[in-house]
Amino acid sequence: MSIADRIRWLLITSGGLGCSPFAPGTVGTLGGVLVAVLLQVALPEHTVLAWGIAAAVLFVFGCTQSDFVKRTWPKEDPGHFVLDEVVGYLVTVIVYALLAQKAVSPMAHMGAFFAFRAFDVLKIQPARKLEDLPGALGIMADDQMAGAYAGLSLYFALPLIGV
Repeated sequence: MSIADRIRWLLITSGGLGCSPFAPGTVGTLGGVLVAVLLQVALPEHTVLAWGIAAAVLFVFGCTQSDFVKRTWPKEDPGHFVLDEVVGYLVTVIVYALLAQKAVSPMAHMGAFFAFRAFDVLKIQPARKLEDLPGALGIMADDQMAGAYAGLSLYFALPLIGV
């Protein structure tokens, strides 16, 4: 495997988290939590912008990886491919932070993780339809819709529990 392919593999598998034998999508989402928290700590005044840039760059990168995915894994949407979960989590916290107009607290990050995982599994339309897009775009797009749903639901749910 070339150096470029190793870098691709590390990004696509969220540093190998997607290779978890148990719930790779859930474990891979932890990579998104890590990216979000690190950017929040490093750039507290520009967190949402940093999340947005990271999400956009990773989304575009992920969408261009169809050939690599075909070469590396025999399935159309392989479980090891968890970059979509990383970006979906970033979308969740972006939507929540923009709506709530406040920093994302540790409790909100925890809620974002569970809300994103729930909406990613449920695949409420149009998320399910987005899976039908060709190649890696289909892998990536449905999770971004799940992230939007999760961020919106978090905005409404957290005040009900005093967060």
